[in-house]
Amino acid sequence: MDELRELYQETILDHNKNPRNFGKLEPHTHMKEGYNPLCGDHFFVYLNVKDDRVIDVRFEGSGCAISKSSASVMTTVIKGKTVSEVESLFTTFHELVTGEGGETPKAADLGKLAVFTGVREFPARVKCASLAWHTIHAALLKDEQPVSTE
Repeated sequence: MDELRELYQETILDHNKNPRNFGKLEPHTHMKEGYNPLCGDHFFVYLNVKDDRVIDVRFEGSGCAISKSSASVMTTVIKGKTVSEVESLFTTFHELVTGEGGETPKAADLGKLAVFTGVREFPARVKCASLAWHTIHAALLKDEQPVSTE
């Protein structure tokens, strides 16, 4: 568990300082804005989906280190996945950080997302870690409502 905590800290710091896939995506087929009023996290996510597959994904905005790194890792994980695979990852990630759904998903099944296992120990940070995921989920559903963690 200490190794996972250390990896968590390294990942958060690295992805916060050097976010992957950061910036506006043009053209895009899906776009959504997400906001966490508790922390002030505010992101836009952009997707280019073709033939039911995420061809490209980017995000822009600002937020705390956890939300920014979660968005960054998320973009690296979902690029190239089908929409149904992204939806499955959304559910898995949500269960991972909230503890809902019973058992904790196995680290081997999570890949890079395993580093966020520790977030559930800090309930106030769950919304930070999951904001980008809820925003992507809403973008894929083409939900017209704004995404907010409140």
